Amino acid sequence: MSKVMVVYWSGTGNTEKMAELIAKGASEGGASVTCKTVGDADVSELGGYDVIALGSPSMGVETIEEAEMEPFFTKAAASLRGKKVALFGSYGWGDGEWLRTWSDRVQEAGGQLMDEGLAVHETPEGESLNNCLAWGGKLAGF
Repeated sequence: MSKVMVVYWSGTGNTEKMAELIAKGASEGGASVTCKTVGDADVSELGGYDVIALGSPSMGVETIEEAEMEPFFTKAAASLRGKKVALFGSYGWGDGEWLRTWSDRVQEAGGQLMDEGLAVHETPEGESLNNCLAWGGKLAGF
């Protein structure tokens, strides 16, 4: 059974809803899952997990959240070499540049990306809700 850690930051609740759905999907897929806000997570915990899923909404000029997620990710980058990493988040505008940039940073740190990441416009509902659950299931087998 793989161990999955989901760490996220959410301002309006959209990315939090994604994180909860992703964690549920991973759990239903057979993984042991821990889901935490970035404020409750510690970089030192990451080593104990097979898969790390990081979530942040697109902020400002298509960047990850800067006060908590950016410092966490910067610190975590050194421990991502060889780790299985997946990225997700919600957005209200733009074309997903923040997720592509973040993916590049994971690869530069030596992390192994599951895919191009999961982006949801605004609130996960309907098909995007099911996409979050299914993507979580992929984490379990990654």
